[in-house]
Amino acid sequence: MARPRPATVEDIHDIARGMPGATLVEGGRAVYQVGGRSFLFFRNPRPDAVDPDTGERYDDVIVFWVASEEDKEAILGDASLPFFTTPHFTGHSSVLLRGCRVGELTRDELAEFVYDAWLARAGKRAAAAWLTERGLPAR
Repeated sequence: MARPRPATVEDIHDIARGMPGATLVEGGRAVYQVGGRSFLFFRNPRPDAVDPDTGERYDDVIVFWVASEEDKEAILGDASLPFFTTPHFTGHSSVLLRGCRVGELTRDELAEFVYDAWLARAGKRAAAAWLTERGLPAR
């Protein structure tokens, strides 16, 4: 049996672009939206996400929406996952991932996070149709 392939940053783009109704906002860093609502974006370096040793701002932070604060806490509570947050995102239903750590996930694991980000922001009908097409229960 083949070993699962580590995910890449390009996989994020491929998967996000493939979601129904997804659009890429042009100009600057990539922002993926569905119905005019962002579900995943590549953040500019900010003072709230810095290397603890050098103090330099991370330039590879990717923001993934999640469905709820409970989902966020579950993801952040799983030490096997490379996601994190910062005080800037307190109360915001999203988790952060550094591009340099994407390979700690398999492509399939990454796809689940992109799907969940899309589902968190897509309209109810679009989300229900997408889930039904895959034989998955509505959320």
